[in-house]
Amino acid sequence: MAPHPAAIGAATHSGWAAFVALGDAALGPRILARTRIEMVDAREPDSKQPYHALESLELEQARRRLNAFSASALANAHAALTQMMSELAQQGYRVHSLGILDSSGRIGDSLEAILASHALIHTADGNHFRSAIAAAAEQCALRIKRIATKDLEQHASAALGLSADEIHRTLVAFGKQVGAPWGVDQKNAALLAWTQLSVTHIAKTPVTR
Repeated sequence: MAPHPAAIGAATHSGWAAFVALGDAALGPRILARTRIEMVDAREPDSKQPYHALESLELEQARRRLNAFSASALANAHAALTQMMSELAQQGYRVHSLGILDSSGRIGDSLEAILASHALIHTADGNHFRSAIAAAAEQCALRIKRIATKDLEQHASAALGLSADEIHRTLVAFGKQVGAPWGVDQKNAALLAWTQLSVTHIAKTPVTR
């Protein structure tokens, strides 16, 4: 029997991310798994805010340290992602895609430009971990979609063919299904996964029980 399709959504923070996996079921999509993944290098506490840690360094030294931070974040993200995919495979699901909640902030065009602007540093810190998750997903041959927070609700409504109220009711139902914690991060990650399921033409019927 062929595995059922599934998708994962990721909402990131400084050094960690909320992962939520959704799969198709007879009555519509349902939560298959959720977890918090850690991407900070335990030996490098500064890697929680990598660009902040580089502010006072000479450019080449900053670049070398950033490369080390990036390698560690990627390794941690890849380990967490492959573990989740393996556990889902044991449930009879195959993950095809991953959605990442993206920033709406301005992105610096070079490391030198980023380190010269505190505003760009804040955005770069978040994108550091988003990029690690995207790279891990690419290594796992997953389709990747990055959607800015400000665009998520509109994108989801268009992708799912549902109103904002219908989406909200389903997200509440997901929370009742799995229990706490079910905050903004988990809801956004679930919605991202749900929109990715829709791409594979999976049933979009909201779960209202």
